Amino acid sequence: MKQHQRGKTFFGTLILVAFVGLFVFAGIKLAPAYLEYMKVARVLEDLKSQAAGGVAGGPQAIRSALAKRFDIEMVNSIGPRDVEITREGDVFNVRAAYSREEKFVANVSFLLHFDKTVAVPAT
Repeated sequence: MKQHQRGKTFFGTLILVAFVGLFVFAGIKLAPAYLEYMKVARVLEDLKSQAAGGVAGGPQAIRSALAKRFDIEMVNSIGPRDVEITREGDVFNVRAAYSREEKFVANVSFLLHFDKTVAVPAT
């Protein structure tokens, strides 16, 4: 009676480890960009909640508040001048839209697009 081999081979395991390792490495490279985006989103949400009664001073006051918060949170990918502020009726739409390129391996890189908009009440 012939015996059949069971289980994985060394090369099969090596390929599986390399494949999983590639995704883990990509996650490690992309995590700081996503963590910084979460800081930007948190700053915008905090701006919205703090200005629940309305913003006096208009876009300049919003940019000043964003500059302080971006400095505290150590946000480097976007500055207060890069934030788009438009007024529509009785609200200011504050939009932080930016792209970030992260190097991966050799000449391969990831291009990440981030976009967050909040409506801040105006006085």
